[in-house]
Amino acid sequence: MKGDTIYMFNALWFKPEGGKEKYQEYLRAAAPFVSQYDGKSDSAYQPEKAIIGEFDADLMFIVEWPNKEAFKSFVKDPGYQSVAHLRDEAIVNSLLIRLRKIDRMS
Repeated sequence: MKGDTIYMFNALWFKPEGGKEKYQEYLRAAAPFVSQYDGKSDSAYQPEKAIIGEFDADLMFIVEWPNKEAFKSFVKDPGYQSVAHLRDEAIVNSLLIRLRKIDRMS
């Protein structure tokens, strides 16, 4: 697949009753599809305290995709579509931002 690597920043707010556990179920079910389309994520972050501004997500992470087409194919995959409902059952809100890496700020 052609194109530049993209990074998808995810911020999630879990449902109060069992949302975190349901999201873990979603991750296990979605992992084979992420891998199939060469998505990679090796770290997750739990915010401790917003220093400037307001932000209170329960979990944040970045998934690296080889290109936009790989991400689009992942989302449209019928196998992934069959487990995507688990994500919706786990969260009350989410933020998904496509990023591109830059060498340095100028």
